[in-house]
Amino acid sequence: MGMKNSPESTKRKLTKKDLRSANLRWMFTSALSWNYETMMAPGYVGSMMPVLKKLYGDDPAKMQQMMRLHAEFFNTSPHMGSIIQGIDIALEEKEGTAAEGAVRGLKTGLMGPFAAVGDTLLGTVQSTIFGAIASYLALQGNPIGAIIWMVALGALYAWSYTWMNFSYKRGLDLVTTMSSRLSALTEAATLLGVTVVGALIPTVVKANVPFVFKAGKVTLKVQDTLNQIMPALLPIALVAFVYWLLDRKGMNSNRAIWLMLVLAIVLYNLKILG
Repeated sequence: MGMKNSPESTKRKLTKKDLRSANLRWMFTSALSWNYETMMAPGYVGSMMPVLKKLYGDDPAKMQQMMRLHAEFFNTSPHMGSIIQGIDIALEEKEGTAAEGAVRGLKTGLMGPFAAVGDTLLGTVQSTIFGAIASYLALQGNPIGAIIWMVALGALYAWSYTWMNFSYKRGLDLVTTMSSRLSALTEAATLLGVTVVGALIPTVVKANVPFVFKAGKVTLKVQDTLNQIMPALLPIALVAFVYWLLDRKGMNSNRAIWLMLVLAIVLYNLKILG
C-alpha cells in the first residue's frame, strides 16, 4: 500500500479476546441497526469498538477519526463481512490511522462482491434449500424439520466465525487470492439460486382453480386444463405476479404481502382460487 510503519502500530497488540469480541459482535449485531442512509455502518462501528479502544483508546482524536471512517456507508453480506473486518483489523494494527485510505478502499472494493456471493450462496440458496426441507417436514408434524433448520443455521454461523481469524492472519494476500474467483463464484451461485427457487415453487406455493364449467352434459374442470398446459402453471404465475409487483414504483414487500392476502381471501370466496 506504500505506507510506512508508524509508531502507533507498536503501542498495542491485539489479543485473541479482542478479535473474538469483534467477531461475535459482527456476527450477531451487524444488521440490528441497519438503516437506509448508511445501512450496516452502525453495526460495523459497534463490532470494531473492542479493537478501536485497544488501538486508539489513549488518543481521542485518532479514535474519533477511525470511528468516522467506519461510520461511512457500508453494506455487505453479514455472513462474509467478517472477512473484510479481519483484513481491516490487520491493517489498522500494523499502520494505525495511517491505514485510513487503505481501509476505506478495502471496504469500498470488497463489500459489493462479497455481498453478491454471500447473499446468494449463503443467504438465499442455503435458506431456501434447508428452509424448504424444514418447512415441509414441519407441516407433516415431523420435529426433525425444526432440528434441521437449527443445525443448518448453527453450521452457517460456525462457518462464518472462522473467517475472521483466517482473514486477519492472511491480510491483504487474501484479497489478491480471492478477487479473481469472486466473479465466477457469484455467477455460479446466482444460477444455482435461481434453479433451486424455480424448482421449489410448485412445492411451496399451493394454489388451484376449483371452478368447474358446465354446459349441458359437458363438464370442464379448469384446473385439469391448466395442468395439461403446464403443471404448476398457477403457482408459477402467482410468483411471477409478485415479482412484477415488487418492480412497480411505490411497491414494497409489505404492501405486496397485504395485497396477496386480500386477493387470496376475495378469490377464495368467489370460488376462483382454492
